[in-house]
Amino acid sequence: MRFARLVFWIAGVYGIVMVAPLYVLEARVGHDYAPPVTHPEFYYGFAGVTLAWQLVFLIIGSNPNRYRPIMLAAVVEKLAYSIAIFGLAIQNRIAAPIAITGIPDFLLAILFAMAWLRSRNPSAG
Repeated sequence: MRFARLVFWIAGVYGIVMVAPLYVLEARVGHDYAPPVTHPEFYYGFAGVTLAWQLVFLIIGSNPNRYRPIMLAAVVEKLAYSIAIFGLAIQNRIAAPIAITGIPDFLLAILFAMAWLRSRNPSAG
């Protein structure tokens, strides 16, 4: 359980640090990665849902045994983003710095799956 607890706590804190600034960076994102945000409801919707998932990761980390079934949803959450980003990169539809953002999520999907597998046995570390 220590492994799962650590993985989910690190993911949650890392995610909050990475996502929370999006709430004040809309203009900068539009400037650096033109065109400007044309659908702020999607931009802030993405930020809000993503931030909520970071809280879910912290909750899972607080009691991995109890919240083990949600770990599978966490894997899907990470794969949904990283696979979409990698697909867009292959099609040259996004900038390279954006494509790189899929790497940590893909690695976290693997770690989340490992945490799920290791947590089958409550005595596992």
